[in-house]
Amino acid sequence: MDAAELIALASARAEELPGSERENPFGPEWDVYKVRGRVFLLAPLDGTGRVTLKSHPDDAVALRETFADIVPGYHMNKKHWITLTPGTTLEADLIAELVTESYLLVVENLPRRLRPVDPALFGRPPA
Repeated sequence: MDAAELIALASARAEELPGSERENPFGPEWDVYKVRGRVFLLAPLDGTGRVTLKSHPDDAVALRETFADIVPGYHMNKKHWITLTPGTTLEADLIAELVTESYLLVVENLPRRLRPVDPALFGRPPA
């Protein structure tokens, strides 16, 4: 997967999520996706194709050990953030899943009244 494709897939998924907003607080060189004012995805528009996402610390370690194209969070807390980079080990479904997981990690830490979705039920089929 090349840089443009990685950014496009991650951004498309982020834009689908309820309450997601794209901002450019660092200038036009960065797309930052937030839910209720809290960041869940950062993507520099510098051609590198890096996408930085929030991740549970245990998952972050496992992902970095499993996928060569997942590294510690670029300019972020290395325990709680990962960065996806262009390469051959990431597939579209995994990217969508990681963006969604990042979003849900942020949503579950919001006060209940601000949550656009119930993080325990979002994306799961009805019982």
